[in-house]
Amino acid sequence: MVIKQFSLTNTPLEPAQLWQPLANLRAGAFVSFEGWVRNHNHGKIVTALEYEVYPALALKEGEQILAEAIGKFDLLGAIASHRYGKLTLGEIAVWVGVTAPHRQQAFAGAAYIIDEIKHRLPIWKKEYYLDEPASWVYCREHHHNSPF
Repeated sequence: MVIKQFSLTNTPLEPAQLWQPLANLRAGAFVSFEGWVRNHNHGKIVTALEYEVYPALALKEGEQILAEAIGKFDLLGAIASHRYGKLTLGEIAVWVGVTAPHRQQAFAGAAYIIDEIKHRLPIWKKEYYLDEPASWVYCREHHHNSPF
């Protein structure tokens, strides 16, 4: 059975709980990615982030991205969860976990999922700065250099 779960949440992400459904005796590899709220961006001091999302479309597109990754990289499972609301420095904004028979598939699958999430999901990010007004940044504006 292949595990595929995409979710949105306004509560802190708990990696120890998120990866458990991926446990699979057929898996030779597990890869996870955590996107953290960092304290800088483009030379500005960031103090917090806020995410807004269009839930119906984001959930549908998130499930589609996971399905693509599972098919493309022969994954045994893929789970991703994205936060919304206001986050403080160091919090996990997005979590991706995949399992596969071999590490190459797992690394490639996880990279594909996070790149596509940042590129395709209708999620908007507001950055709060130390010395200037906050501003909205559309995640699609970020570089999309995926080799996949």
